[in-house]
Amino acid sequence: MADAFSAGREPWLARQGNLRNVVRQELVSRQLASHLDPAPARVLDVGAGQGTQAIRLARLGYDVLATEPDGQMRAACEAALLGEPAEVAGRVRLGATPVESLLDDLEPQSFDVVLCHGVLMYLDEPGPALWALADLVAPGGVLSVLARNADGMALRPGLRRQWADVLDLLDEAREPSPHYVNELGVRARADRLEELASYISGRRMHVEAWYGVRVLTDGVPVDEPAPSDPDELAALLDAEEQVGRTDPYRRVGTLLHVVGRRPAQ
Repeated sequence: MADAFSAGREPWLARQGNLRNVVRQELVSRQLASHLDPAPARVLDVGAGQGTQAIRLARLGYDVLATEPDGQMRAACEAALLGEPAEVAGRVRLGATPVESLLDDLEPQSFDVVLCHGVLMYLDEPGPALWALADLVAPGGVLSVLARNADGMALRPGLRRQWADVLDLLDEAREPSPHYVNELGVRARADRLEELASYISGRRMHVEAWYGVRVLTDGVPVDEPAPSDPDELAALLDAEEQVGRTDPYRRVGTLLHVVGRRPAQ
């Protein structure tokens, strides 16, 4: 996975303050919050990247193991932790375990919350990773997966009036495992809600909820900054949050956020 993402690392890190990444991170945090038990609890963040979600959860009192196989991404997370109070930074432990080696490295540990955000699109197929992630969820715990939505692949170029790209992506979306080149310049893969749900449900878990992410703002230029007016940004995020929970809009979000839960018994 680290090799697949490496070509997009630099633009990804450079764009953290742009509108689309702000929307992504804020929506995922809001959507996840309603499924979490109060801290303290143990969190595993797989493919943690620059550590945005890990640090947010640590601020709330959760103990987080953030695994990131890419050394430069880990360095970015370490740099972000240096800006946090000692009690927050002390709740985050960094590791290098890739998703492919989770069970070998982490069993028999289990976690109350397992995050896998923006990882599946760089794997050949989602099944083995989701099975490994699910097996690390403790009884009563949750699995949070953020993946590229195969059913929304053609919306972004449509919003940009890139008609030939719309037709190409509609054709690709008909394939069993659709691929696309993302705006980091990396070839990646998209998933369908029903397939993700079937993998999660097959590991003695159930899908508790699912959401669309970045329905309204996915067509903006990739480097457009977030609004400087806090009221405008708040209204934008509230609108994105509502459509991300509402049919039929959530079906075409660029990202799917699926939350599974393991029964307590």
